[in-house]
Amino acid sequence: MIRSLTSLVFLVAFVFATPAVAGDKPAATLYKNPQCGCCENYADYMRDNGFEVTVKPTHDLSLIKRQYSVPENFEGCHTMLIDGYVVEGHVPLETIARLLTERPDIIGISLPGMPQGSPGMSGRKTEPFVIYEFGGDQVQVYATE
Repeated sequence: MIRSLTSLVFLVAFVFATPAVAGDKPAATLYKNPQCGCCENYADYMRDNGFEVTVKPTHDLSLIKRQYSVPENFEGCHTMLIDGYVVEGHVPLETIARLLTERPDIIGISLPGMPQGSPGMSGRKTEPFVIYEFGGDQVQVYATE
């Protein structure tokens, strides 16, 4: 009986200590081309993982990218602002979680282009995704997934 009660206490403590709702995660704003469906899929991917995402369609996406210092060679499909960082393109959640935990002194991270099989994109992943950091002394690899 005591053992079962102890297990229950640990289980309840674990459940309440684990962030699982949008209120535990920072809100995000995603800028995208009005006609882009994969960007909507990416916003849904983030929402499915507990983030509150506001989508802002714009015909001035290149202006947004310049405003947030996204290097031209590292532009992705859309630009997302989250907790003081820029997340460019279809970056997997694990890398975003790492960014928000480590809080490096950079502007943001990017998965350039529209890689098949990345979150929000159709197709099958055929090679590791290389995610770059920018806003420091140089653009360099931040993560490979």
